[in-house]
Amino acid sequence: MLKIETPNNEDKVLLHSCCAPCSSAIIECLLANNIRPTVFYYNPNIYPQAEYDIRKAEAIRYVKALGLDFIDGDYDYQLWRSSMSGMEDEPERGGRCLQCFTLRLTETARYAAEHGFTLFTTTLASSRWKSLDQINLAGRRAAALYPGTIFWEQNWRKGGLQDRRNQLLKEHDFYNQQYCGCEFSMRRLEEKE
Repeated sequence: MLKIETPNNEDKVLLHSCCAPCSSAIIECLLANNIRPTVFYYNPNIYPQAEYDIRKAEAIRYVKALGLDFIDGDYDYQLWRSSMSGMEDEPERGGRCLQCFTLRLTETARYAAEHGFTLFTTTLASSRWKSLDQINLAGRRAAALYPGTIFWEQNWRKGGLQDRRNQLLKEHDFYNQQYCGCEFSMRRLEEKE
């Protein structure tokens, strides 16, 4: 198992989770390193509502089975959609993705600040389809808005975590989405098919 320690030697972290498959190996790694995650599920980007509900249910199923705390952030698709106004034609990894990450991680930082967490991180940093630079920039921006919070810039792609994710996906029979979640990535997937 990957050996990690938090930047401020905390033994707890608020973990922004995008889905159960991406969270599973990260949560396992955190626990193996005596770091207790509280899972914060805030993903207003996921479209349609039925897709959101499936992903959230899978995340709850996994987190509750481990006896961890699950925090359900609000699903406000209209807020997300209006925040992306004017960026509908941006490519993947473009300005829209940065804006989306910033929105989600700012809400994570807000929750952290209001509930006694000094440290937060995100499972978004596990996806090879996402820009790690954008995710880290969004996390730093979010932490800057909430003094006393630190964004943990951990690259969750390393240390065998991607392979372990794939094993856990099969072991737990997770629903495994085929697009990031937003309507724009869904459309691109449909166009390819």
